[in-house]
Amino acid sequence: MTISSVTSTVGAEPARPLSELVAEWISGWVVSRAASEPVARPWGWTIDVGLPNQVARHVIVDADAGSVRDAARHAVADGWWLKVFLPAPHEGPEELVGAWLGAGWAFDDAGFLMSVDLKPVATGPLPPGYELRTWTRGGLVRVMVVAPDGALAARGQAGLSGDVAVPDQIQTEPAHRRRGLGSAVMHALQQRAHAAGATRAVLGATTEGRALYESLGWRTNTAFASAYRVGPNSQH
Repeated sequence: MTISSVTSTVGAEPARPLSELVAEWISGWVVSRAASEPVARPWGWTIDVGLPNQVARHVIVDADAGSVRDAARHAVADGWWLKVFLPAPHEGPEELVGAWLGAGWAFDDAGFLMSVDLKPVATGPLPPGYELRTWTRGGLVRVMVVAPDGALAARGQAGLSGDVAVPDQIQTEPAHRRRGLGSAVMHALQQRAHAAGATRAVLGATTEGRALYESLGWRTNTAFASAYRVGPNSQH
């Protein structure tokens, strides 16, 4: 899927338009989540997700007070989200975006847009008894690690869109952390994505995930704000 981008520049090397990175991220994210095709808006895109706690999301690039408030006017019910990217790299945009939005909104944990150039990478050895399994179906690469007793220990997936891969939902079960499983999942995803023709990858990371991905050579391009509607029927 190819999504046209707008303008704005990222300070991290190599310099690339921020809107281009965001467009690449959502092009693979919708594959990963089986969401709708992104619909272009003056301020970015709208994506239908179709879940009780996330009906749809507006993705806003080059955000300012006017564009954020305009998007918010098209997100009045519970379950609507805004993903807000400021024109320049920013470490903590929630305070500024919150002032633009006013009442009726809350913020999820901090998010970070990250990217890496894909190259062949070897998956290191797992702890004794653990097994890594991978498969690809419908443009979605899946990886899971099973524990010696057969329980799920770690998992992740990556949506493929042209020459871009978007890793998503990287998780290690609490009982199996600190064993290098998250790194193994990421290496396997990058390996399979590269073999499928992807040359670069983009993802949205949590604070915890950011530390892992930076240790694996990923660049943090910018932080973004994740706001959601709150009301009497909110499930958050």
